[in-house]
Amino acid sequence: MSLVHLSTDSPDPALINQCVHCGFCLPTCPTYVLWGEEMDSPRGRVYLMKASLEGRTTIDANYVRHFDACLGCVSCVTACPSGVQYGPLIEQTRAQIENEYERPALDRLFRRGLLSVVPYPMRMRLALLPMLLFRWLIRPLAGRSKGRPLRREEAVGPGFSRAEKAPDHEGPARNAGRPTMSAGRAFVARLFAALELAPPVTWRGFFGSTRERTPAQGDERMTVAVLTGCVQRISFAEVNAATVRVLSAEGCAVMAPKRQGCCGALALHAGYIDQARQLARHNIEVFEAVGVDRIVVNAAGCGSAMKEYGQLLAGDPLWAERAQAFSAKVRDVSEVLTELGDTRAPRRPITARVVYHDACHLAHGQGIRVQPRALLQAIPGIELLTPVDPEICCGSAGIYNLVQPTPAAQLGARKARDIAALNPDLIATANPGCMLQIAAAGRNFGYNWPIFHPIQVIDASIRGVDPRES
Repeated sequence: MSLVHLSTDSPDPALINQCVHCGFCLPTCPTYVLWGEEMDSPRGRVYLMKASLEGRTTIDANYVRHFDACLGCVSCVTACPSGVQYGPLIEQTRAQIENEYERPALDRLFRRGLLSVVPYPMRMRLALLPMLLFRWLIRPLAGRSKGRPLRREEAVGPGFSRAEKAPDHEGPARNAGRPTMSAGRAFVARLFAALELAPPVTWRGFFGSTRERTPAQGDERMTVAVLTGCVQRISFAEVNAATVRVLSAEGCAVMAPKRQGCCGALALHAGYIDQARQLARHNIEVFEAVGVDRIVVNAAGCGSAMKEYGQLLAGDPLWAERAQAFSAKVRDVSEVLTELGDTRAPRRPITARVVYHDACHLAHGQGIRVQPRALLQAIPGIELLTPVDPEICCGSAGIYNLVQPTPAAQLGARKARDIAALNPDLIATANPGCMLQIAAAGRNFGYNWPIFHPIQVIDASIRGVDPRES
């Protein structure tokens, strides 16, 4: 039976047909590693996509659960010898699901609530205000007493029994089965996960903002604009500040347009594709107006999404060309620093064992692995370490750790154990979601690791301070 491509918001048959079902993706897929279920692997999901387009299956609850379980980490893309572009396929499938499938009321309420708040900084500030005022009271509600290490069976997430705990690395837990919960219990688990994973909030981050223009130090080598983000500008404002300082020190004039908004990554990965397009159009218009050489991003998921604006708006004749031109300018901050070449600002020593965690949408989505490592290794005194199985996601994955808290906690526990084995002094990773996920997973085992974006470590080296003390 032939495939019919219904719209740009359903999976593309041409991409589906690239999959030869070889199985190279299986050991890199987090959910296959957890459960050993074929339909929870990339090739299994591609098979389901094809079956749906051929009319051999319907988009029902069973179909949807396999795609909800996918993290969208695209580690399978790196592993695939056939070059299957799984990223667009999962995004198109999720858009199709949100257009055609009526989710249960509580599930729909939680997802729509998240996507109506998180991408909008002012709404996000209001949502985080209780964390700013009553953090000492709210954090224990998640069931995590400060400083108390959890037992292994506790550290796999809410609603799990001992028999369903995260497997060791010898192989997938084929007999464990996929976890299931009632709708009410799942909703409560999501609320607890949201409390446990809530981003840090300070008065400075809550009310501060990035300067609209920062001049280059010395002769100007490049003019760039930075994405300040949605959650990033509120809870990780110091990452933005460090980004601006380092770029300025290396000879870049840095713009930070005040009218910019969320990049749309969270909405895109969750299947809210029209919302993602609306956010993309707004940012294209804002950044076009400042006329820069590069658009710099310091969050892996944001950079990956912005580099795909051309594809996201390919069907819009008014925006397609503008989107392509915009995406051509987008660079991760590590790419820009590498492109600049010789460093101007001296790097001063930082004596530390640093575990670098590859954020999925930086390593797999953008193919950026070498640049952050090289920049960190250029700092005297740093011993750079990589945990085993770096291709396996930490479980953050946009809003995944909020809508799928149990498998996310399993993956977080797995990543925390791998990091702990290296006895790090600090952890570096280039995505805010990864920072929150790894921190929460570490706390569950009694670790309070200092976790930084690589640009913060570089900035500290330039300023001659230890990032753990600044």
